[in-house]
Amino acid sequence: MSINLNDLKARIDAADVYGLAKRTPCEFAPKLSKQLGRNIWLKREDLQDVFSFKIRGAANRIAGLTDAEKARGVCAASAGNHAQGIAAAAQYYNTEALIFMPVTTPMIKVDAVHARGAKTRLIGDSYDEACEAAIAYAKDSGAVFIHPFDEIDVIAGQGTVGKEILEQMPRTPSAIYVCTGGGGLISGIGTWVKDAAPNVKIFAAEPVGAATLKTAMDAGRPTPLQRVDGFADGVAVRIIGQNTFEICQQIVDECLTVTNDEICAAVKDIFEATRTVVEPAGALALASVIRHIKDGHAPQGDLVVTLSGANVNFDRIGHIVERAELGAGEEMLFAATIPEQAGAFLNFVKALGNRAVSEFNYRFANTQNAHVLVGIKTQDMQERTAVVTAMDAQGITVTDLSEDRLAKRHLRHMVGGRASEDIPEVLYRFEFPERPGALTQFLETLDARWNISVFHYRNHGSAEGHVLCGFHVPKGDIDALEDSLAKTGYPMARESDNPAYAYFLHA
Repeated sequence: MSINLNDLKARIDAADVYGLAKRTPCEFAPKLSKQLGRNIWLKREDLQDVFSFKIRGAANRIAGLTDAEKARGVCAASAGNHAQGIAAAAQYYNTEALIFMPVTTPMIKVDAVHARGAKTRLIGDSYDEACEAAIAYAKDSGAVFIHPFDEIDVIAGQGTVGKEILEQMPRTPSAIYVCTGGGGLISGIGTWVKDAAPNVKIFAAEPVGAATLKTAMDAGRPTPLQRVDGFADGVAVRIIGQNTFEICQQIVDECLTVTNDEICAAVKDIFEATRTVVEPAGALALASVIRHIKDGHAPQGDLVVTLSGANVNFDRIGHIVERAELGAGEEMLFAATIPEQAGAFLNFVKALGNRAVSEFNYRFANTQNAHVLVGIKTQDMQERTAVVTAMDAQGITVTDLSEDRLAKRHLRHMVGGRASEDIPEVLYRFEFPERPGALTQFLETLDARWNISVFHYRNHGSAEGHVLCGFHVPKGDIDALEDSLAKTGYPMARESDNPAYAYFLHA
């Protein structure tokens, strides 16, 4: 073990953050507490001037630079919160800052960095590419590269969150749930708390599609993810830090993972509790405590969750709202087959009872049966079973699509006809980098002999765009098509066997 936790705790105690960072409140959440049957406390790092805890680590790191280092300037790689923290701290300590950001970074985040006096350079489609460029620039220019999570002084700055929690709570909490990406925040919080109050449980909260710490814990070493889900972009890291991993091995009690829909539901819960819209990563800890309680594994007593940030793009809010009710079990999306005859629709509506319909989509199939895609408001997950039972009693076949990504992302927004019965069609999901030219690159790489028969795209304000694409394959040569698609380099998955596709788009 190369990290001395006693030394790190001393650095946390001496961290120079309050010239820039606020002592954010740790607020009791009465509605959530009643709802969940635990005392829930919210550590409000979304209230920092840069709307994120990242200002703490940036401030402490730059405060410790020598005058000679400040004269050379600093650089960093980030698509969001670390960038704004570095920009603010560099401005405060009168040193130049250059932030390397992926070209997929939304302009609202680029503009926020510029507003604090830093310069930016857009390079690559991912954080990793931007980071490589920043490190190369530091070597060539002499600027001080500041890592977003794997430097001791950055970790020490973030650790002041843990120190404040114990000072602010009326009694020692049973557990602290911490959103986790690269591991800087949980390393700092856990180091302080496990020394000052060893019985407090420290839980790492991660998205299912970006569980870097859990993957490392399972492997016994930092292990790069094959694929990173960028929805919770504040924690969308490919590999945990070496330093943070060594610390987490000693201070983390368990890694918890949650789905994107559960994250969206937690964003809604936080809004109802605070009237603040946090970013997806900012709601990770609450989503995890809700899942932990529902599974029956959360400890009794006071539970603290970190609200890590509120740097959310306005154009993402609609998508978050849309998915929140599914994540909380408050909406059900399903396909139903009803006879194409008089009175069938009335029977269907009667089977729905008094449930509120959130959407209804119908597409003519044939003269025998009609397929409808329906969204309804529900009280909880158990009510979905009741809906299926009620429909079955009326002789109506129902397929629950509430967890079907194709249905949620694409089909519920599509209008159009069905595939030709004469030409075989194959359907795929893709993730495109959200940058100019991505579609052109895709089409130019693709062999021109493949005719595109379906195309649907939605921008959710994140680094990846979700694309649904169908191809005519007249000779059934799927292997040749997939060889051609593989050359695009975009992640893909075949969806030709998806039940939602069979109901609404297939011949």
